[in-house]
Amino acid sequence: MANHKLGRTTEDIKRELTAIFRGLKDPRVNACFLSIVRVEVTNDLSYCTVYVSALEGLDAAKSAVKGLKSASGFIRRELGHRLRLRHVPELIFTPTDSIAYSAEISRILNSLDIPKDEEDSDEGDNA
Repeated sequence: MANHKLGRTTEDIKRELTAIFRGLKDPRVNACFLSIVRVEVTNDLSYCTVYVSALEGLDAAKSAVKGLKSASGFIRRELGHRLRLRHVPELIFTPTDSIAYSAEISRILNSLDIPKDEEDSDEGDNA
């Protein structure tokens, strides 16, 4: 039963962090399209690792993480007010390049030259 509560708390933290990030005025955070990829919370709610990715690439994500680390006190306080947690976890921000990586995979898949006739004949063979 505790696992369900931890999952709900993780999703609540992710949702509220997204809203808090929109309100930040740090130019390092506002200069890029920032997305929270994943949130991991320890079982005792003492630490929360937030994986952040930027559409502009890993360098922009690293710059945004510097801004998020400098505003972590404000973010943690806001998170405590919004979620009414007894103990607000310490936030650890980690940059990832998953958005750029997935965009590159999508570009490669779209560049494949698969004729439409082959797709139709494959569907007819399976039926």
